[in-house]
Amino acid sequence: MKKFISLFLVLALTLALAACGSKKDENATVADSVDQKIVGIDPGAGLMKASNQALTDYDLKDWKVVEGSSAAMTAALKKAYDKKEPIIVTGWTPHWMFASYDLKYLEDPKGTFGKDENIHTIARKGLKEDLPEAYQVLDNFHWDTDEMGKVMLDITKGTDPDKAAAKWVKDNADKVAEWTKGVNKVKGDKIKIGYVAWDSEVASTNVVGKVLTDLGYKVTLSQVEAGPLWTGVADGSLDAHVSAWLPTTHADYAKKFEGKFEDLGTNLEGTKLGLVVPSYMNINSIEDLKK
Repeated sequence: MKKFISLFLVLALTLALAACGSKKDENATVADSVDQKIVGIDPGAGLMKASNQALTDYDLKDWKVVEGSSAAMTAALKKAYDKKEPIIVTGWTPHWMFASYDLKYLEDPKGTFGKDENIHTIARKGLKEDLPEAYQVLDNFHWDTDEMGKVMLDITKGTDPDKAAAKWVKDNADKVAEWTKGVNKVKGDKIKIGYVAWDSEVASTNVVGKVLTDLGYKVTLSQVEAGPLWTGVADGSLDAHVSAWLPTTHADYAKKFEGKFEDLGTNLEGTKLGLVVPSYMNINSIEDLKK
């Protein structure tokens, strides 16, 4: 009997604590529910700079943007999403997470994150003279968010980036033909292309690498942080990259190395930056974080 009573008391206490916890969660402010933290990415990204500026612009004094990486951010998002827990992350489009989860951008009435950006192709000085065929392909390279999204999603599902790129190139021969029109094949010429470890840039860089490989180039793809990426093109240790988010995300690097690289123009239009939450969260604007 004693044992039964003890078990009953433990069960009653457990249920009481659970009930208290549920009530607390229901009444918690957005700030309390996420511990006043926004899950960020690598500290050198312009998105992080804009996110920290948002804390100032919206007077979010006790909030913090947690530094990490793209992979860490998406892992935290998945963990919270699977449990239907509140979370706020730094986000951008194109990104596979919008295809995998029901998400929304928080409105930015103060315009901290600026207007939509474009992704540019950046080449080192002299590339046109040294590797004219590769230069022409890079100059012609252009696709849209849906095309990029297909490669990103395959990679996310477990396909190796080079294999996902090869599949896309095979399935989109007409598009690739536009990029390679009038371009002659080469015999083992070397080219080194850098990229940041963003899912979007992993996709685009591997696709470009595959196209150049098929033309006979010996391609080296080098993953680096944003700073070394721009430095590499400026000092010639990298031949090019297709990862320049402008005019906001990589603005500081573009300004720092002005005159030491060639901007071949946009390879993708219509990107977006901002703070992102799961659609099940009852919040619509950055201003709501103060409530």
